Amino acid sequence: MVKMIIDFNDGNHISGQFLVNSGAKCVNNQGSAYMNLELKDASGTVNAKKWEANAEDENIYKQGNVVYIEGEVLKYKESLQVKILSGEVVDPNDIDVVKFIKQPPVPKEELIKRFNAHVESIQNEDCRKILDYEIKRLSPKLFEYPAAVSVHHDYGSGLLMHTVSMADLGVFLANYYPNVDKDILLTGILLHDMGKTIEFEGPIVYKYSLTGKLLGHISIMVSEIRRAAEGLKLTSEVPLLLEHMVLSHHGSNEFGSPVLPMTKEALLLSLIDNLDSKMVIVEKALDGVNPGEFSQKVYPLDGRCIYKPKD
Repeated sequence: MVKMIIDFNDGNHISGQFLVNSGAKCVNNQGSAYMNLELKDASGTVNAKKWEANAEDENIYKQGNVVYIEGEVLKYKESLQVKILSGEVVDPNDIDVVKFIKQPPVPKEELIKRFNAHVESIQNEDCRKILDYEIKRLSPKLFEYPAAVSVHHDYGSGLLMHTVSMADLGVFLANYYPNVDKDILLTGILLHDMGKTIEFEGPIVYKYSLTGKLLGHISIMVSEIRRAAEGLKLTSEVPLLLEHMVLSHHGSNEFGSPVLPMTKEALLLSLIDNLDSKMVIVEKALDGVNPGEFSQKVYPLDGRCIYKPKD
């Protein structure tokens, strides 16, 4: 029996738990209602249709529900699609969580070890005080949440993976450019996306929280740093520098930063963040692409297609 979406083939009969990633009630040309859905598990997504939908189906196939589905896999316009025969909402206590949370490419325990090593390497006392305050306040979500709802690092512990990768790059570049304040740079990297633990909510379907929609992770994290600095009674310039790094880490007003990077460390942070996110986007786009072929259009990269060189 085929269990994961990545293994689906035309003609398969499938049964099991699937997450309703998105769904809408539609009407066909004959006036009959149907549910147009996207089903998801840790291996990928697939389009699905529940024909002759009724009011009960609207409740069953709501976005965020985990549904036990019986269905058939069909090929439609060169893409696979599931024709749903029946479905029922799974009791939360019976959900197979592992099936829905994609794991990071590096074991979570190894990532936590590397994260803690970066924290321990910081000598500046005010940097350490703010970091320790925020880590204590925002754990364990800090080590469990994705870095994005989609686009890049959109899996369990993706935020941790993104942060550790950036910290590794930051250490390398701070050694290459000796006039960069390594402690400030590293602290800014470790803090810059922590606001996503408040911006998002999960645990299986990660979506924007009300606070996230109204404020965004940049504003949230600036407030967090200000709260930490006031609570710890810090009087140095460090909190201000870190607030600036968080505010400017998207690199431009166009991409959501209210100010542009105006210190060496802030500029380097924004460049490292852009580098790591873009390379992960490229890897994601090339996943499943045969050597010698192009990916589909990658909209975060201005809609360009990415070529995968031949072996």
